[in-house]
Amino acid sequence: MLCLALAACGEKPAPVAAPTEAGDPNIVVADDAMRQRIQVAPATLEPFSDILRVAGRIDFDRQRMARIGASVTGRVTDITTTLGANVKPGDVLARLHSTELGSAQLAYLKAKAQSELQKNARERARLLFAADVIGKAELQRRENEYAVAAAELRAAYDQLSVLGMSASAITRMGESGEISSFSPVVSTLRGSVVEFKVSPGQVVQPADALFTVADLSRVWAVAEVPEQQADLVAEGQTVDIEVPALGNRRISGELIYVGQVVDPGTRTVLVRTAIDNADGRLKPAMLATMLITSRPSERLVIPESAVVRFENEDLVYVEVEPGRYRATQVQAGTSYNGKRAVVSGLREGDRVVVQGAFHLNNQRTGIDPE
Repeated sequence: MLCLALAACGEKPAPVAAPTEAGDPNIVVADDAMRQRIQVAPATLEPFSDILRVAGRIDFDRQRMARIGASVTGRVTDITTTLGANVKPGDVLARLHSTELGSAQLAYLKAKAQSELQKNARERARLLFAADVIGKAELQRRENEYAVAAAELRAAYDQLSVLGMSASAITRMGESGEISSFSPVVSTLRGSVVEFKVSPGQVVQPADALFTVADLSRVWAVAEVPEQQADLVAEGQTVDIEVPALGNRRISGELIYVGQVVDPGTRTVLVRTAIDNADGRLKPAMLATMLITSRPSERLVIPESAVVRFENEDLVYVEVEPGRYRATQVQAGTSYNGKRAVVSGLREGDRVVVQGAFHLNNQRTGIDPE
């Protein structure tokens, strides 16, 4: 009996948790030790920015992209580039044989010869008029004929320019008198050939886009914001882009464009940002997510640490009086810079536990924090 009594005296009593208030399971009464671990602050109205999460994609920078076609109607005789090739302005991508170009060159040579003939006739007429051999009317007729021939030459020259011949090529042809019906398709941009829709022997027209050349050192990220949130976005706002294909690599930027109209089919507004892509890892058409920091608005906010997630509910602990706290369900919004917006469940000025809410919740539910 003595041994049993001594053993019983040696046992330490189990710790007693601070009680919840009888009759109201949502009220927690904190003891002195717990109160030292708790910090309380009022819920306040502050300018708050939401984070809008919008599905998007990587796209070409349309200002660094060119769709290149033929300047004349003709048949493709040769393709001198490949998909993915790097090109610069002036590089030949393909060659065409065009009877239209040959006819225009012949018309130019005829107009040039006629213009030179009429020019010589005008000079002779001026000499004869000065020698009083011909009258004023004859001189004017010769001058008019030369003016018409010169106008026809200019029209033929302009037609060759429209068909893609450079000024130097026209000059060389005029001096040599040689006609060439072959027309090159040349790049107008430095970049990569990302698409071509042509094959040897194909007949093409000026309206056809044969090649697409793009500078991929800079790309766009585009997304469509629902019209209900369109008022929250504006040019210059910061944005983060997550690209799943790159392990959700996050890229920071800012909005450079917000659409002025709503797409009637999707009820969305187009937004865009530009991204440096010197390493070439971003590919057009890759899926992306845009995290847009919205325009600030007055919202009721509390520190993010004040919110406890319990049984699919967001709870905060409101100080009823010193040492007594009520578990209150709230509808919490998005988080930004360590703070969280409150949609409902709190009022401005409510004193909320911002440090130690987790321990109060464990005490209320009887969960051992260990």
